[in-house]
Amino acid sequence: MGRIRKFVDFDWAGADASVHRAMALEPGNPEYLDQAAYSAAMFSRSDEALAVAHRAVELDPLNPGCWSALGEIKYFESQFAGAEADVKKSLELSPDVFPGPNLLSKIYVMEGRQQDALAEIERVRTDATRAWLYAVTYAAQGREKESDAALKELIAKYSTRAAYSVAAVYALRNRRDEAFQWLDRAYAQREGNLAFANLDPMLKNLRSDPRYPAFLKKRNLPN
Repeated sequence: MGRIRKFVDFDWAGADASVHRAMALEPGNPEYLDQAAYSAAMFSRSDEALAVAHRAVELDPLNPGCWSALGEIKYFESQFAGAEADVKKSLELSPDVFPGPNLLSKIYVMEGRQQDALAEIERVRTDATRAWLYAVTYAAQGREKESDAALKELIAKYSTRAAYSVAAVYALRNRRDEAFQWLDRAYAQREGNLAFANLDPMLKNLRSDPRYPAFLKKRNLPN
């Protein structure tokens, strides 16, 4: 119910309540703890998010998904070194863990390690995600021509389901008008990635823009 409320209804408070109900019924379930960690992060309860994600790892230390969730929470909190270590641990436990190379590539970009990101992108299995990651990585390197080519591919082939990714590229390049246009399109397409729009470090260039809190408010996202 929490997932439906979050990703279908965009009812973030309702999703948070559902996850806490699940935790009350089965407090030792690592999957519920991971979902609770994401909810806490969304509502800027950073200490709670990290504590709950750590608890999930303690309960199931061989679960790659728990390590990945902990790494993603740290990524959202801009704790990139810790996030990198946790995601690498998840990949040691299972090379197929999601988001795996996708998340590690993003961490490298935010750490300024674009060459490492480019190498990691080769392990990403979906074409749309690779195109997006190439666009943001080349943008972070200042390789505008290559970034434009990857962005053009992303828009031409995947814009009907990856508008949020297009917005992230424009945000990273500090092209705010285009970024907000594509965020609006992502909302119209009901894309699940919007659940983390208030947390995503790739949107950091938008946070000082008055349109950013207005966007969050209109979509009922916590600011």
